[in-house]
This record gives sequence, structure tokens and C-alpha cells, in this order.
Amino acid sequence: MAVVIYSVATNSHAEKAGIVKGETLLSINSNDIVDVLDYRFYQVNRNLSLEIQGINGEIRTVNIRKSEYEEIGLEFETYLMDKQHSCRNKCIFCFIDQLPKGMRESLYFKDDDSRLSFLFGNYITLTNITEHEIDRIIKMHISPINVSVHTTNPELRCKMMNNRFAGDTLKYLKRFADAGITLHCQIVSCPGINDGAELVRTLNDLDELGVEMTAIVPVGLTRYREGLYPLVPYNKETAGQTIDIIEEIGNKSKEKCGRRKFFPGDEFFILAERPIPEPDYYEDFSALEDGIGMIAFLTDDVKWVLEELEYDDTLSHTITCVCGEGVFPFMKDIMALINEKFPNITINTYAIKNNFFGGGINVSGLVTGGDLIEQLKGKALGDKLIIPSSMLRFENDLFLDDVSTDDVERELNVPLQAVNNNGEQLVRAVITKESDKDE
Repeated sequence: MAVVIYSVATNSHAEKAGIVKGETLLSINSNDIVDVLDYRFYQVNRNLSLEIQGINGEIRTVNIRKSEYEEIGLEFETYLMDKQHSCRNKCIFCFIDQLPKGMRESLYFKDDDSRLSFLFGNYITLTNITEHEIDRIIKMHISPINVSVHTTNPELRCKMMNNRFAGDTLKYLKRFADAGITLHCQIVSCPGINDGAELVRTLNDLDELGVEMTAIVPVGLTRYREGLYPLVPYNKETAGQTIDIIEEIGNKSKEKCGRRKFFPGDEFFILAERPIPEPDYYEDFSALEDGIGMIAFLTDDVKWVLEELEYDDTLSHTITCVCGEGVFPFMKDIMALINEKFPNITINTYAIKNNFFGGGINVSGLVTGGDLIEQLKGKALGDKLIIPSSMLRFENDLFLDDVSTDDVERELNVPLQAVNNNGEQLVRAVITKESDKDE
């Protein structure tokens, strides 16, 4: 295997050694280079011997001496240095299969790439991984690895993922655990499928395996499920029953090893109409990206920020903050905390109903620009409109329906400000007038 060099950084070790764009990197210190993990792992050493194939096909050895962990300066056409691995499963709960037609092409891509698990925290199913990749993860001690488990019942896993190999690949969990690889796991819980007794089995199996953390989230169902497996949403009763299972086993793991390990998603508490736990319930908030503890984290973070700020009744402007329907009551409470310190700021808080996806989708991260425009049109929004950054793609310019932030600002005639799930950012966004932002 080999990778073509797309460019060479100016004044880098590679440029000084005579390596040029268009040549091919074959190996580093006799280790074949296949992708980004190989390259990053083997380039950290001080003394490197690179096997390079020139543009005309000749092969030469280039020796480089550098500081440990210092970059050598080679750049490649894609970050992964090859194509992203796509998912081979047809999960009965797959959200991508529930998307409407006509959205941008990238949204329909299902990744299942072990490299993205390590680099960006993406979850993998282990059904798309080779023995070479398993051995490499263990050899490089790549950790943590994030695994979508869903169930440890092999037959049920095959059924849920529509992949006859899905049950057999559970053996890789033990291989990773035995090698000291930290495992973060995820379970998409579907009523009547992998909850109840099956969830008890799965959590006990994962506890025995010694996983570090497992996030359990309720299945999300849109209105675009024609022809798909018949799933039902959680209700108050079934959500409460699932919380009870997770907390019982989580409490046992905490007694045994000092850590809870198993955490229900915030949406379970919302559906069950139960209070959100206190921040210490979530320990180190290791599963925030999975929707675990986001409400408790933001509320606590805002309180910490406000403690450091003086009461100020001189600030007098109007802002609007929006969120999904599920988190709306909690966002109202957070805005009330800010208002206690800054009583003359008018804060409008609106829940945006998800008409685009429909079904039971009520999380902020899936609110679209079109729904924002439709539901806020004609309202007095004040100085600016604050939205969670989770509504936007990574570049912070487009909503899921391809409506841009510029479109929203133009249609609603108000500046838009996206904020992360961060107390400092949110408080500053509320108390700073748009006209004062850059002063």
C-alpha cells in the first residue's frame, strides 16, 4: 500500500529532504503507510527512514532527523489519506434511512470508520473492520474506541443491524478490553426490541467487560418511515422503566468500581417527565456529545459564570433565544437565571416545532432553518437571535435543510449568533448587544 503526496509544507523537514508533490510515500521505518493512522503513528519518532517512490517510478530512501512528535511536513489530498469507510448495515433504527429526499448528498452517507472513532469520536459497529485494523488498533494502542453496541445478544444484534455478521463481531470488544483499549459504548434503545430484559443483559455484559462508559439514548423516529421496520416511540411509562434499569445497574457499577458507567440520555428524563439529575450524577460528563448530561452541564455552567458577574440593571436590550421543544422548559429556566442578574434585558425564548422531520423529533440539533423562519416570521426578535451551534453543520453556515444563516438573517431581519453548549458563551451572547459586540 502507498499514498500519493498532495503537497509538501514550505521549510518543512520533508521539503529540505527533497520530497516533492506527486511522489508516493511507501513506508516509514519499514512500516507500510496505508492511511492517516499509520502516518501519524510512525512519524512521531526522532529518526525516520522514508521509502519514497518518485514521479518517474524510481524508489529511494530519505532519512530525516527531527524532534519527537514534530511534523515532517507531508500533506495529502484527504484527511484520512483514502476514502472514508461506509456502513454495511441496514439498522432498523437508522436515522439516515428516515431522512426525506432532496437533502444535500453528504447527509445520506453512513460512516463506519474506525479511524474516525479515534480521531473525532465517531461510533463504529465493528461490522466494517478487518483483522488488520483490529491488530493495528491493539499495536498502536489507539484509545478510546467508540462502539455502537445496541445489544450483546448476538442473534438480536444481527436482526437489529440486518447484518448476519453483526453478532460475531462482538468478540472484538473482548479483544480490545483484554488489550487495555478503553471502550466507550452506545446503545440506541428501541421499545420492545432491545430494552427491558435485553437491556439488562447488555448492560451486565458490558459491565463485566469493563467498559469505561455507555450512553443509552432513545430511538429517534421521523415521519419518513414508510417501508421501514415498525418501531414505536418511547412514552412516559416506558421511558421511566428504561431509566430505572440503567440507574439500577449504574448504581451497582458505582458501588463496585467507583464509577457509574451507564447513563441515560437527557431525552429519557424529558419523556418520563422526571427531573434532570444534578451535575455530579454525570461524573466527568464524558458523554456530552451523545446528549448525556447536556442540560445539567449547561445549567451548572451558567450558574458558575453568573456567580462571577455583578448585578447589573443598566443593560437594557432585547434578544431572542430558540431551541427544540424537548429542552424548552430547561432553557426557560436558564434564561430566568440570567435575568435575575440582568433584570432589564428582555429575553424571548421560543420552542421550535420540528415540522421538517416530524414524528417525535424535538431536539435542538435537528431544528432546520426553514422551521425557524416559518415560526419566527413577524415576531419582534430584538437585537439578535441566539441559536445552539448544533443546529448548523461544522462550518456553521448551513442548517440541515440547506437554508443558510444568511437566509435566516435576511428573512427574519435580525443578526444570528450560534453558541456552543457553554455557559460563558451563552451568558455573553445574552448580555452583549449586537452593536457592542466588536467594541
